Amino acid sequence: MNVSLNRRSFLGTLAASGAILSAPAVLGQSRPRVVVIGGGAGGATCARYIAKGSAGAIDVTLVEPAEVYYTCFFSNLYLGGFRDFDSLGHRYDKLTGDYGITHARARAAGVDRDARSVTLEGGETLSYDRLVIAPGIDFVDGSVPGWDLSRAGIMPHAYKAGPQTRLLKAQVEAMPEGGTFCMVAPPNPYRCPPGPYERVSMVAHVLKARNPTARILIVDPKEKFSKQGLFEEGWQSHYPGMITRIGPDFGGDKVEVRPDTMEIAIDGEVEKVDVCNVIPAQKAGMIAAAAGVTDDKGWAPVNPHSMASRADANVFVIGDASSQGDMPKSGFSANSQAKVAAMNIRAELTGSTAFPAKYSNTCWSLIDTDDGIKVGASYEATDEKIASVESFVSQTGEDADLRKATYEESLGWYAGITADIFG
Repeated sequence: MNVSLNRRSFLGTLAASGAILSAPAVLGQSRPRVVVIGGGAGGATCARYIAKGSAGAIDVTLVEPAEVYYTCFFSNLYLGGFRDFDSLGHRYDKLTGDYGITHARARAAGVDRDARSVTLEGGETLSYDRLVIAPGIDFVDGSVPGWDLSRAGIMPHAYKAGPQTRLLKAQVEAMPEGGTFCMVAPPNPYRCPPGPYERVSMVAHVLKARNPTARILIVDPKEKFSKQGLFEEGWQSHYPGMITRIGPDFGGDKVEVRPDTMEIAIDGEVEKVDVCNVIPAQKAGMIAAAAGVTDDKGWAPVNPHSMASRADANVFVIGDASSQGDMPKSGFSANSQAKVAAMNIRAELTGSTAFPAKYSNTCWSLIDTDDGIKVGASYEATDEKIASVESFVSQTGEDADLRKATYEESLGWYAGITADIFG
């Protein structure tokens, strides 16, 4: 049976179960309640903008088990040696201290949409007037034969930043002289379309300095990928002869991995590798399916005008988990969608104005030192989808000064967006 708890009894049950709660000093009891599941680029932004924009009129709880959130975006630069790991970590102290958001440090285990309640892993229950689901991605079981999460300690995915990112970096740095790094790239759609190829660039940057006779093999089920011409130009310029990509025409969509023997089989042809980064097919984070808001493809369809779930107008799904149209799954997109959702939630609960939805995204990638590229677009909501209305992309053959400026622009963006997300 689901039991709605007030904040005092909730604090007690969380303490008893071992969950950790960071709360503001004054806890309102009669304010409308919003629960946000997931403390990444989408969830933390949405929680902050609801709390800030409502000036305390809405009671906001952020359900996120981590004390420190590590961004997946820019984690490739850690792999390449351009950032330290701690620079990717961000705390929730300002959200709780400056904006009065309650941080429930527990995992969401279930959603009862009829009762408008979220059950946490310890059995505690949070009631809501509006729910925001921002869980990011999970992986599709069996999408890469021979691999599942139990094998991620041998063949890491490193597509959720944290220990997996550190493991992959250590494996790359420990590769034998002349060894082989293999990446199994994911099928569409997936988090950060240029991400796997920036990762290849960063691994190549490390190997060029530490292990110049090593080689990189990309096994890719897609016929083409984001910024392909730009990456391939950069690879030829900076890492000639090091990187080979096998697409579906040559068996890139027919791969099996064998973690115990560190082998991969490409359309039946077996090859020994030293490091294998398996990035599987993806779907919305599991709590979205548990809430009953996903489709048969594993993503959560939303109303493009508000980011409200197509299945339930009281539930909003933002960021990577959503199925919304033309926007890529990225940190920038999640932050943009979160602001639209927050605006509409505030309007529904407090009577404030909701303006027509507008969205934007830019994805920067680093190929080598000071060689930055980008792609982006602006978007508007239609009844069918979030639709791209204007786009831009870096061009092949750009001079070094422009590429350096693009990379420096990305550093400024990271500093700005993380401040916008986490306060």
